[in-house]
Amino acid sequence: MNPNVKLSEKVAILATMDPASVAAGTVLTAWVSMANVGMLTALIQTGVLGASATVDAKLRQATDATGTNAKDVTGKAVTQIVKATGDNKQVLVEMRSEDLDVNNGFGFVALSVTVGTAASQLSAALIGSVARFLPASSLNQAAVAQIV
Repeated sequence: MNPNVKLSEKVAILATMDPASVAAGTVLTAWVSMANVGMLTALIQTGVLGASATVDAKLRQATDATGTNAKDVTGKAVTQIVKATGDNKQVLVEMRSEDLDVNNGFGFVALSVTVGTAASQLSAALIGSVARFLPASSLNQAAVAQIV
């Protein structure tokens, strides 16, 4: 391990759901290509959940960047987060490129978050690692404003 290599050189912020009060319904990150990363981690963060609210999240796969043929990535869904225990929590969902249905042309991933019952505060990020080429930060989405 090289202590001179920064974390920002090893990981990339590929897509985000910026912090917001999200109405009941489903929101989706942008579709990101797995062509240049070997692993992907979804970080879901809840704030204060609305009365009786629930939050479900899962990784979806598609054959292109517009979500064509979208389907779930097997085994990559969180246990439902509920109001009683779900305020101010974090959840990680990890996957490898091998988890994709590559035999059928699936190479893009998005995070799908469904808020049930009542608006709730949340944010999320798709973080790519094991980059094919370093620094991984060259893959950051355009909204990454600074690396210090």
